[in-house]
Amino acid sequence: MTESFHIISDGSCDLPEQLVQEKNITVVPFYVSFDDEHYFKEKAEIDIRDFYQQMVDRKGIYPKSSMPSIQDYEEAFLPYAKKGIPMICICITTKFSGSMQSALNARSLVLEKYPLAQIAVIDATINTVLQGLYVLEAATLRDHGVSYQDTIARLEEIKSTGRIFFTVGNMEYLKHGGRIGKVAALAGGALDIRPVITLKQGEIFPSGIDRGRKRTTRKALHLLLEYLQESRLSIECYSLVVGYGYDYEEGVAFRDQALSVLQQKGYAITEMPIHQIGATIGVHTGPYPLGFGIIERAIHH
Repeated sequence: MTESFHIISDGSCDLPEQLVQEKNITVVPFYVSFDDEHYFKEKAEIDIRDFYQQMVDRKGIYPKSSMPSIQDYEEAFLPYAKKGIPMICICITTKFSGSMQSALNARSLVLEKYPLAQIAVIDATINTVLQGLYVLEAATLRDHGVSYQDTIARLEEIKSTGRIFFTVGNMEYLKHGGRIGKVAALAGGALDIRPVITLKQGEIFPSGIDRGRKRTTRKALHLLLEYLQESRLSIECYSLVVGYGYDYEEGVAFRDQALSVLQQKGYAITEMPIHQIGATIGVHTGPYPLGFGIIERAIHH
């Protein structure tokens, strides 16, 4: 079956390789560095598990991530431009990275060679596993035969419904990355105080602080429940995911607990995928981010 259009995303989407292949999506990776000199392409040159392992083993080392280059995007666009296949390219929130600017610059270069190429570059206004859900919604629209223009319009409609509710192992990476003035101010230097954070419309907002992992994960679940209660839509109209960092078992336990609480509260939900949060966000959260991504489905069944 020939594609009506092709979907491209930057590596912030943190989709498992198997899904990327299955859904025929191109991912343009971010880079990660532990020494400011040597940058490795995420997943291609450094495995996510290895990235977290280094963080865990080398305390006080703060890795950095770097966005895909114009050339990286150009190489992703060219094969489809040559074949005349339209593209939708979904990029991490511009508040966090210049990735979208790289994509726009690459688009201009490709249009010089192929003036008829169609390349829509979308600011997801979200990131990590939530961006992944958003990219999968684009694939769902394509696979249901929705037209190129209608897909772009529907993606624009649903993106403001995206939320991440998450916590981290400790404050140090957020402080070091300077990402988190508001949250750090709340917590001060208190011992074992961890933030609970909401990401929406491209920005992060403090949603409380607490001591210990159990309490902060419970708060993240509480934020999810609040969001669902305030929604005019039923839970079936949403796509949900659990994002974890280094500790897969903890992610599974967190997911199972969430499902059982949701079911007890009468929500008709039996499964929730678990995706690993990649290096693009992991450099800011440290090795132990944990939380939920939720976004409205593009097609309600």
